Amino acid sequence: MRFIFEVDMGTEAMELDPEAEIARALRYWAGNLKNYPMEPGTGESIFDSEYKSAGSWAIVDD
Repeated sequence: MRFIFEVDMGTEAMELDPEAEIARALRYWAGNLKNYPMEPGTGESIFDSEYKSAGSWAIVDD
């Protein structure tokens, strides 16, 4: 099983301040993962600070 956290660095917010945007997304999901089953098929979209789609995370089988 693998945990994949993929962020699109091409959004306007990511291009303006990539470190802050990635840190924000990681903090949010680090605190929110407890609400999800840790099994293949689980996943969600990731949004930047402007609430634009900026990627996704997922748990997948190898």
